[in-house]
Amino acid sequence: MADSSPAPWPNLFTVKQFLEPSTCREIVAEISAAHGDAATVYGRTTSGSVDQSVRQTLRIRPSVTTVESIVRRLLALKDQVEQHFAVALSECEEPQFLRYREGDFFVAHQDGNTGMTRLDTERRLVSTVIFLSHESDSPQPAAHCGGSLLFSDYRTGSKFHMMGEPGMLVAFRAETTHEITPVTHGERLSIVSWYR
Repeated sequence: MADSSPAPWPNLFTVKQFLEPSTCREIVAEISAAHGDAATVYGRTTSGSVDQSVRQTLRIRPSVTTVESIVRRLLALKDQVEQHFAVALSECEEPQFLRYREGDFFVAHQDGNTGMTRLDTERRLVSTVIFLSHESDSPQPAAHCGGSLLFSDYRTGSKFHMMGEPGMLVAFRAETTHEITPVTHGERLSIVSWYR
């Protein structure tokens, strides 16, 4: 069930069970067994580069079937996302499947639509995060500590911590400042993509 009630800040669109528990478990098993490469950042080059002072996480390459399944689900949600954010969207980027291990993080950043660069990422209008793992305040089996999705508004000093649940999707405008805090226990698994 989508929650599209607008809030002044951050303006979030959430779907609690975007992925059913069984689908979520299947994807977790697939990406947990796979190797990954260091995820890239954009801003200095058009193709992206690895900068582990900015982003430290692994990008996993699951099966084509898994990727296509997520793209289909995101496209099926596009109309609702357009309505919530009052934007016209044409497509979504190929999803990135991410594994944050202990110590991994992504500093505060925006994903696009800022007008600050001429890179292809500027075409991103709405960012999405699909949570695959459980976040906990204290160490527990099959959960991670830290690795929080944290939104920041530097104009007001406001911060908002989004506590994700496995299978939940959150969408927000690509120019919204956000970060992934360092993981202090376990592994944080997620899928990210962007509507253009």
